[in-house]
Amino acid sequence: MSLKLYNTLTNKEEEFKSINKGKVSMYTCGPTVYGRPHIGNYSSFLMADLLRRWLEASGYAVSHVKNITDVGHLVADADSGEDKIEMQAMKEHGEVTHDSVIKIARTYEEQYLADEIALNFREPEHRPRATEFIQQMKDMIETLLKNGHAYVIDDGIYFDVESFADYGKLSGNTLENLAAGSRVAVDKNKKHSADFALWKFCTGHNENHALRWPSPGGGDIEGFPGWHIECSAMSSALLGEQIDIHTGGEDNIFPHHECEIAQSESVTGKTPFVSLWMHRRRIDMGDTKMSKSLGNVLTLSDIEERGYSPLDLRYYFLSVHYRTNLKFTEKGLDDAHKARRKIMEWMDEVPSSEFRVPSTDQQTRNPQPATRNTTDWSTKFTDAMNSDLNTPAALAVVFDCMTWSRGQSFSAEAHKELSAFIAMVRSTFGCFDAEEAADIPADVQALVDQRAAARTNKDYDASDKLRDEIKVLGYEVRDDGGEQIIRKL
Repeated sequence: MSLKLYNTLTNKEEEFKSINKGKVSMYTCGPTVYGRPHIGNYSSFLMADLLRRWLEASGYAVSHVKNITDVGHLVADADSGEDKIEMQAMKEHGEVTHDSVIKIARTYEEQYLADEIALNFREPEHRPRATEFIQQMKDMIETLLKNGHAYVIDDGIYFDVESFADYGKLSGNTLENLAAGSRVAVDKNKKHSADFALWKFCTGHNENHALRWPSPGGGDIEGFPGWHIECSAMSSALLGEQIDIHTGGEDNIFPHHECEIAQSESVTGKTPFVSLWMHRRRIDMGDTKMSKSLGNVLTLSDIEERGYSPLDLRYYFLSVHYRTNLKFTEKGLDDAHKARRKIMEWMDEVPSSEFRVPSTDQQTRNPQPATRNTTDWSTKFTDAMNSDLNTPAALAVVFDCMTWSRGQSFSAEAHKELSAFIAMVRSTFGCFDAEEAADIPADVQALVDQRAAARTNKDYDASDKLRDEIKVLGYEVRDDGGEQIIRKL
């Protein structure tokens, strides 16, 4: 079964074919670094990481770009209002200067990167900052001015949406259907209410904007880029004028990704700018969208403070198909923790299973042949993942394999195939690798030591009692030969 993925642009699943055989160019909208991303933000980044892993498992060489937005993203994704990073600089440092704004951006960028490591994301080939690609943005804007797709008004340079006949083809928000002021500020000087800022001048409300550069077209006036032009410039500079895949959250579809298409295709004259658009549905807190503006967000540290691993969260998000709204609950996270743990325990058991074919007597008692073709599981798993990254179906294959394999004896070849299947699952999901052992609290370690002494003295009643006390403290102790294996529950 070939890889099929759902394309937001065409509203259907399509067989994936890359522009260049064996290679995939892929762009992911990264974070705006004005605060620590909440777990809902990470769900869309995780979809991209899963996609990249599966493309690589399928034999593609993936060139992945994930940007850092460190300038130009205004509140409510609008063309007027406060800069998100400058607002945070005022809140934390009491002033908005070049240095205070950069300090905010770099602080939260570092925090974001640490979270990605904790969630076991693969590092993209490029991680550009918007502030490092200002010239490329200006070059694109100057091209748009020259070819009639952009115009200048008092507060900046705007894209003329009526000059681009296909505006709305991604989101369905055609110019005829767009209500005036929908997610964009109404400005009587704009030709159309949906026209969006490519560049804002440091005048009027933006007179004291901290990060500024000479504006496109020359002259003395300074300014800063609009949010949408940033991704177009970074994508084209690092991946080329046309790319295979662009990912993001469903909130990015309009206006951000719609605007990316309009400005990119208007600069190059090449269609499509992106062959395949993929979007992660949002994460809800109960019946409400998870959003910083609503104040109902959780960060990765909140998850850890509740006693869960970041990889429990990774499993939780991957257990639901990316085109399904996930209603986040504590119970759901706890169930994910338990399920992930069961899979990891099974994976740890497989290397120690016996490499032997059962005797005739054993085969009589167990009619299911131990030499069954274990590649069946790999085939079923691959088919599930090739069906638009159907992770729930893929995990169902894993659980079925777990049930089948326990109690079996394997030939060396069958064991090798099963181990290869496990390696594929681990590589694809990225949350089943053994985690580094966390420091065991002193009170737990003291009970573990007491239990070791009790077992040495063959006082098994005391040993069992201490095991229960350890469990109450959130840890499990297992005996492996002469050693005690300690795991956090």
